[in-house]
Amino acid sequence: MQAVAGVERKVGLQDQYEQTVNPQWARLLRLLGMDAEYRRCEGETLETTDGQQILDFLSGYCVYNTGHNHPAIVEALHRELDAKGPLMLQSHVSSPAAELAGRLLQMANRSRKGHLSKVYFSTSGAEGVETAIKFSRAHTGRSGLLAARGAFHGLTCGALALMDAPFWREGFGELIPGVEFVDFGDLDQLEAALNTRRFAALILEPIQGEAGIVLPPEGYLERAQELCRRNGTVFVLDEVQTGLGRTGAMLAAHHWNLEPDMVVLAKALSGGLVPGGAVLMTEAIYESVYPSLRRAIVHTSTFSENGLAMRAGLATLDVLEQENLAARAARLGEEFRQQLRERLAGFEMVREVRGMGLFSGIVFGAPQSLGLRLSYEAFTRVHPAMFGQMLVMRLYREHGILTQICGNAFQVLKEAPPLVVSEASLEHFVDAIHETMETIHSSRSFWTDALRLAARAVRI
Repeated sequence: MQAVAGVERKVGLQDQYEQTVNPQWARLLRLLGMDAEYRRCEGETLETTDGQQILDFLSGYCVYNTGHNHPAIVEALHRELDAKGPLMLQSHVSSPAAELAGRLLQMANRSRKGHLSKVYFSTSGAEGVETAIKFSRAHTGRSGLLAARGAFHGLTCGALALMDAPFWREGFGELIPGVEFVDFGDLDQLEAALNTRRFAALILEPIQGEAGIVLPPEGYLERAQELCRRNGTVFVLDEVQTGLGRTGAMLAAHHWNLEPDMVVLAKALSGGLVPGGAVLMTEAIYESVYPSLRRAIVHTSTFSENGLAMRAGLATLDVLEQENLAARAARLGEEFRQQLRERLAGFEMVREVRGMGLFSGIVFGAPQSLGLRLSYEAFTRVHPAMFGQMLVMRLYREHGILTQICGNAFQVLKEAPPLVVSEASLEHFVDAIHETMETIHSSRSFWTDALRLAARAVRI
């Protein structure tokens, strides 16, 4: 009776979610056969209520760098709650915030001099990007903002304005003015734009995640920083996905010895347990916004310095440092990509395997052989993301792997497991994608299943 009641309760809540939270998301997951309910998540392993083991190769879009429910971070939060201390007083000086700010600045600065000296705490990456917009405008007295095509910075109005993809912007009307775009990696375009001296900030991801794990060309970021300095433009790096060990360094900026004027962090900062973010900046930018007592509260956020987020952030940095997860990501990531290149080399639809650290993408393209090409083109006519979503579904349902295609590059499958991922799990992924590609290239079942799925999608 209890089991029956439990099933009824589960179905009822799923129905309620579909009715009251996000109906289309619930329907999509059900269509893909990915509407599982999870009961326990540890490291890179997700356990469903029916006992299935799923390997997480998405990490909540790079939230779980330290893995799901890392015991040291969970314990730190328990201690903070048990202490019954001041979590949300607002009118006090937060000691955990001071400690976390110091740790973040020490981590970020590559020299003793310390280019970055102040921290503003946010609750998300998008809020951090909004902060960068406001602060750079206050510092320079300019309103223009320069961003790269294909970027993903968040879905609030200011962050969304920095993204050129029509999919994300459609239907939301006029966003903030003054935003222009250049192609990521094109120095000629960048120099011409910055030389106008109209832009308060250049806001870039050091590696473009949703554009398809796109690495910058050699010398691009260094020259971008130099051009910003020359033209009085604030150089902002959005490290929401790339920061905190993901690319094999604590900041992706460290790979190129950069000293940005502002760095936006979030996602992995609090171990995936409490919303939290941080914007690191120079003294001069900070003083532009908070120059006097009267202006002390001109930019604030209710939950920004809450004690749980600060304590989780400190515990996360401890785990990253003590377990040497950035260096581990660098080593395992390179080995992982090499294995993928070797195992996928013979498949005509695989164009490239690229990435840095445990931030990788497999790039697919239209096949050359006639039979495959006809099926592939039928897919793309249904929806450009159809092929990628079939890959995601197959990996999940047949191999117990959760991953996703890139949001602005549907032909790129993203691999971003927790940095604590085991070598056995990485090997399982390589075997799974190899087997899936063999099916795609030699069997009709992949294509017929997908067309049936497309037909069902039209009927829903």
